[in-house]
Amino acid sequence: MLVRRKFLTLAGTAGAALAVSGIARAQAYPARPVRVIVPAAAGGGADIIARMFSQKLSENIGQQFFIENLPTGAGNVGTGVAAKAPADGYTIILVTTSFVINATLNPKLPFDPIKDFAPITLAATSPHALVVYPALPAKTVQELAALVKASPGKYSYASPGTGQSGQLTGERFKLALGLDLVHVPFNGAAPAIASTVAGHTPMLFVSLPSVASGIREGTLRALAVTSARRSAAFPDIPTLAEAGFPNQESAFLLCFLAPAGTPKEIVDLLYREMAKVAGSADIKARLLTLSFEPVANTPEELGAQIKDEVAKWATVIKDANIKVQ
Repeated sequence: MLVRRKFLTLAGTAGAALAVSGIARAQAYPARPVRVIVPAAAGGGADIIARMFSQKLSENIGQQFFIENLPTGAGNVGTGVAAKAPADGYTIILVTTSFVINATLNPKLPFDPIKDFAPITLAATSPHALVVYPALPAKTVQELAALVKASPGKYSYASPGTGQSGQLTGERFKLALGLDLVHVPFNGAAPAIASTVAGHTPMLFVSLPSVASGIREGTLRALAVTSARRSAAFPDIPTLAEAGFPNQESAFLLCFLAPAGTPKEIVDLLYREMAKVAGSADIKARLLTLSFEPVANTPEELGAQIKDEVAKWATVIKDANIKVQ
């Protein structure tokens, strides 16, 4: 009995020591600048939002969070760099929806989106939008579906590229409605939007922020968004579910991650600080002007969401037989 008591005492002491060590480590962090990898070009939506959060984190925590843009390889190079970085909290990454799509499109990726990263938080999100050339004789999604069904193979839709979230959203829509609709991929959102504005490709699936100005200016007509509820930036645009097409929800995600193995107390500290940033009035207002909405879910919630997103898009990629050369 005496031996058992000594063992329990030692075990309790060791557990307490580990807990104290973890708290001390979190309190000491960050002791030097933190690198925020953005696997996208400077000036884009992901880069802008990463800089918004990094600036606030630097101000609130008192240590610099600096951006490193690594846009090559469709973002996979930068993501691979983050996956292999030391798991000490001094390298984090902001990824988009491509992160969960590429896991299926490219089985030879140098990282695993689930095993190689520790989720921190979903910082912000925006729905995809279904927009059309204003002269197209379809004012609702129902009318658009009827138009396409009446002339199989005649109509096409644009997207920012093969394997991008815009295409997968369009293919999911096609599969659900049984539409014979031709996909026209472009090298980025700008040329895809220009094609639809000109009427060359009469419809477009893309993230809402990409077409916000076109919708406001009237060069594009929005028929629906893919979120569960209407966008705060465009409350007059119905959701696909409201338009009569449920189970079509998708979103453009902006998620902060750390390398797998990053101490939980550091991940939790980053989550709490990022939640403060997302909840601040000025960041909410700035996100709204970009047609994004803050989320700041927990690391556990984001982890479950990433698994769901990987599975959802894997199904679409398989069913639509999407392949990237």
